[in-house]
Amino acid sequence: MAWGVEFYETESGGIPAKEFIDGLDVKLRAKAARDITLLQGVGSALREPYSKSMGGGLFELRIKSAGDIARIFYFFFVGNKIILTSGFIKKTMKTPPRELEKARKYKADYERRAQT
Repeated sequence: MAWGVEFYETESGGIPAKEFIDGLDVKLRAKAARDITLLQGVGSALREPYSKSMGGGLFELRIKSAGDIARIFYFFFVGNKIILTSGFIKKTMKTPPRELEKARKYKADYERRAQT
């Protein structure tokens, strides 16, 4: 089964996940690209250590390169689509609630606009 990967776009035209990836250093960006390709290939079958459910249909893609750890939030949508919402550099053990809230807000916004 083929999965399509799309970037969530805000109503004002921002693309948070793409902007985050573009801002990563070269090695981390290359690893992110590989992991997104892996996600595209296996979709919902991707598990830890690459992916982890964050609840409410939201997942995080877990990207690690040397000592750097990045996370990209995503969710699955009708028609075998994977929507990448946003990302952050992980500096603490727990995912910052602010980042999780932002990703949930983007997911809700995407779903709301997709119905119109």
